Amino acid sequence: MAIQQTAMESAPTGMRRGDAAMNVLLVPNLDKDHAADCVRQTVETLLSLGCGVLLDTRHRTRFGETGADFGPFDEQLARADLLIAIGGDGTILHGAKHTLDAGKPLLGINAGRLGFMASLERSQLGYLERLVRGEYTVEHRMLLEVTHRAANGAQRYQALNDAVLSKGGISRMVDLDVLCKGRLVGSYRSDGVIFSTPTGSTAYALSAGGPIVDPSVETILMTPICPHSLTSKAMLFAADAELIVQPNEANREDVYLTVDGEDAVKLGKEDTVEIRRSDKTVRLIRLTDRSFYEIVSDKLMGRR
Repeated sequence: MAIQQTAMESAPTGMRRGDAAMNVLLVPNLDKDHAADCVRQTVETLLSLGCGVLLDTRHRTRFGETGADFGPFDEQLARADLLIAIGGDGTILHGAKHTLDAGKPLLGINAGRLGFMASLERSQLGYLERLVRGEYTVEHRMLLEVTHRAANGAQRYQALNDAVLSKGGISRMVDLDVLCKGRLVGSYRSDGVIFSTPTGSTAYALSAGGPIVDPSVETILMTPICPHSLTSKAMLFAADAELIVQPNEANREDVYLTVDGEDAVKLGKEDTVEIRRSDKTVRLIRLTDRSFYEIVSDKLMGRR
């Protein structure tokens, strides 16, 4: 039986440090309006709780007076017990990539707009005391392994939200074939196709008309973008599905692959993209007992 992607993990005993300091690496997005103030408040709160606060050297000019410890990012990552991403969901996505190989959990503080993956809002920094006391859980979120196969080799990516195959900047459609375990699922003429995790169901896929999927459901979600067919609807695949996407013979446009909103990669005419569940998971720290449904209601229905 597959491990549930949101299986709860108690705070590791090594994180309950007592009198010893817990080292926390902050990963902020300072393009957000309130992020700088949130960083200062977070540093002040963590230091008052006896934690060591780590920041990349490039932030020394902005936050040198806060009492944080500055150093090269890779060295700070090695020293950290956990990461705190301060920004929107994009910031949390970026921070999550750093945690994969380091094997460390991530806490998100929302300084952006919706912030579905954030555990805390800027007004809830008092909950950080629970972090030090070890009073939290860790959710394991499913990732997609995305493999771009070209004539000159293969490149693999990990997606916490989604992988998108779409056209370039010109307003034209692309024609894509989607296969599951070697069998044709369908040929899609559309602006593109989104393949997302349950976590990513509240991101681009939602804007394209896809369903909201509870993160405890293990599935791969496919959502066509503005399809040129009334019957092209979103589809849920089993978590162990092995999908292949490729431009079909009718396609005359350039196709690009974008993973978690990062730089687009142009596909050659004979290239394929393979999508399956990754063996890795992202570990997200939860400090409150708000359910997924409460978060959706608050964020999407204006009850924030």
